[in-house]
Amino acid sequence: MEKLTGTLALAIAERDGKSVPANTYFQGALKVMRPQYLDDSGQVVYFILNPGGGYVGGDVYKIDVTLADNAELLLTTQSATKVYETPNTEVRQETEITLGKNSLLEFISDPVIAYEKARYVQQQVVHMDKTASLFYSEMITPGWTREQDGFRYEQLLLKNQVYMDGKLAVVDAFRLTPADGVLHDIGMLESFSHVGSLLVVTPSIDEAFVHDFQEVLKQEFADLRFGISLLNVHGFSARILANSTQELERFIDFCHRYVRQHCFEKSPLLLRKY
Repeated sequence: MEKLTGTLALAIAERDGKSVPANTYFQGALKVMRPQYLDDSGQVVYFILNPGGGYVGGDVYKIDVTLADNAELLLTTQSATKVYETPNTEVRQETEITLGKNSLLEFISDPVIAYEKARYVQQQVVHMDKTASLFYSEMITPGWTREQDGFRYEQLLLKNQVYMDGKLAVVDAFRLTPADGVLHDIGMLESFSHVGSLLVVTPSIDEAFVHDFQEVLKQEFADLRFGISLLNVHGFSARILANSTQELERFIDFCHRYVRQHCFEKSPLLLRKY
């Protein structure tokens, strides 16, 4: 049996209009803080912690999140995920998410910071009912190096798969390998150093919503490079290129607030971490 560096299992149920933990299990270098309720909507909020301080070669992490019918969870990380040198074996993180009918998961991740000679593979599989909703974000930041060019990691591979009612609906993946020498080419990062990604699936999103949302973003973020694609199911994916973590965070926070208001009918939440 494969030895896990950290494992986390979190199950959320709905009781009398409030989302509550049905099962919480963690071991090794993954933990969660106590459940929090940041507004009066009944949605529960959890922070994931890594007490080890960073990921090193050979680390394997597994996360399992299950939302019962009508349950609502906002899941976030306490701080950035730091991936250090992996001389022999890559770091892997595997996440499986199951979303019941009319459930809502907002998964807001802090940046993955990849340092010199780092190799990191992240695979996430979501099984969701067609009435469920998902908002997922991720950010990639190059770590400091002596050369100060920021691109000394070896490989980053992030892959998301979404199954809706048992059928594969979305595959969203990107792979960054600076050694190939094409990281700054057209269609890659071009002149930018940081990349962000959004995946939003919810019944209220259609072509008209995405069109209007794009126009709003063009006015608000004229200095950033981004693109939005309508999915085959009700939702969209987005890529954002920037030159700082703060630019990505501002863009993702704006999108999160917009989607919460227009799709989830919820007020903004302040996630204080620093």
